[in-house]
Amino acid sequence: VRGYDIYILVDVCAYNITYRMYDLEVPMSPDDHYQDLKRIIAAIAGKAKRVNVIMPMLYESRQHRRNTRESLDCAMALQELEAMGVANIITFDAHDPRVMNAVPLCGFENVMPTYQMLKALLRSVKDLQIDKYNMMVVSPDEGAVQRNIYYSSVLALELGMFYKRRDYTQVVAGRNPIVAHEYLGASVEGKDIIVADDILSSGESMLELAKELKKRKAKRIFCIVTFAFFTNGIQEFEEAYQQGIIHRVVATNLTYRSPELRAAKWFVEADMSKYISYLIATLNHDRSLSALLNPYNRIQSLLTRYRAEQAASGISLV
Repeated sequence: VRGYDIYILVDVCAYNITYRMYDLEVPMSPDDHYQDLKRIIAAIAGKAKRVNVIMPMLYESRQHRRNTRESLDCAMALQELEAMGVANIITFDAHDPRVMNAVPLCGFENVMPTYQMLKALLRSVKDLQIDKYNMMVVSPDEGAVQRNIYYSSVLALELGMFYKRRDYTQVVAGRNPIVAHEYLGASVEGKDIIVADDILSSGESMLELAKELKKRKAKRIFCIVTFAFFTNGIQEFEEAYQQGIIHRVVATNLTYRSPELRAAKWFVEADMSKYISYLIATLNHDRSLSALLNPYNRIQSLLTRYRAEQAASGISLV
């Protein structure tokens, strides 16, 4: 590897990979994957021209700030990689991109998969009326507002949002339980709704939100998430699809997806492999990433093509 650019792609959430310990089959945790990453860097032993880490789901990215007395795991991991000689860290839709402040002298790119997810949605649903009279963007909580503002801006749609009322006197399963989802925004009646977030963990709050939107007479609900984990399985989403609560869930292939999830009728996968190959080629040739990181023009071209295809195929949108 001497003199080469090395690109290490690591999915720290690939729980399908197992190893044997004490005669038991143990799934690999994010910690195990992170240790393997460090072993690979150590095996390179400083001989490569540059070591670049592509970590779609940033390790410990949800441990990005100290609320009480927690450890700052994400910042420590980034500083550790920098100390090992990593030149560039590329991640997708970081929970809080300000973690890059931990390594101000290291290359850090937070890439948003907005274009690829919209493309996947438009390819799977051919009768969307993308205008402010028939479609709306709703943020699932205050933390996802910036992401949803971007969707509403590039699609020229209105924005609504939910905020989560929590019971801060209790901790259940490691978090303060949600008491209610309160909605702020214009009427969603008769409109298709896009709900965008970075992570779908168990999906419980997304389903609650979808039910609230249906109570307000929303038409179809499209959940767009970068990382779909479904930690409690997909059965509840299957039932929600059968009941007409959820129409589609769009997610990237940046992390492991179970075979059951990939086979689900309501699941749409946004393929990111072509985009990652462009990022690698651009970095390898020492070119600017700016044009690749800003998808605005590509999204507008996508919308123009989509509307032209609708007109050519005679799809009635009245």
